[in-house]
Amino acid sequence: MSQPARIEVQVGQLDPRLKLAPCDKIEPYLPAHQAAWGRTRIGLRCVQGTRLWNVSLPMTVQVWMKAVVTTAALPMGTTLEARHLTLAEVDIAAEPGVALLKPSQALGRSLARALPAGDTLRQSDFKARQWFAAGENVKVIASGPGWRVVTEGQALSAGIEGMPVKVKVESGRLLQGRAVADREVEVML
Repeated sequence: MSQPARIEVQVGQLDPRLKLAPCDKIEPYLPAHQAAWGRTRIGLRCVQGTRLWNVSLPMTVQVWMKAVVTTAALPMGTTLEARHLTLAEVDIAAEPGVALLKPSQALGRSLARALPAGDTLRQSDFKARQWFAAGENVKVIASGPGWRVVTEGQALSAGIEGMPVKVKVESGRLLQGRAVADREVEVML
């Protein structure tokens, strides 16, 4: 069961120098490539009026929930232990990246950058793990709605977490997938 989040929205102001014509119908929209949380903008366009217009309104959407934070300032390369971590209510939308919600997601991971005390841990804060070396035998998993196929193959390159890797299967066929776990490759079909 997921934990509840407390959402707070702070709406900014339009530039006071704008002189907008009266409008009978205003349509709000989220501009393309604009995040729906954090520091963002919402578009407002007049779709029915004497003179049509389109403006953007600054806003901040905060998403408060318990997430993993550091207990002390930690240098780059630190391998995280339980003593480095605690849970605190933080705005998980304040920075880009997925915030960790459970300390177990961080234990044993190495930091890719230094973090100050109280900083929210995000998936992007870690060095990518190497799940296997080139030449190792790996499990190859392909799946789709209602089916799953598992076979074995030989990795042709190192399996760095989330990165593409080529695998040669028994038939001699080359497949491309991504390293997802210890000696495990996921193939997307």
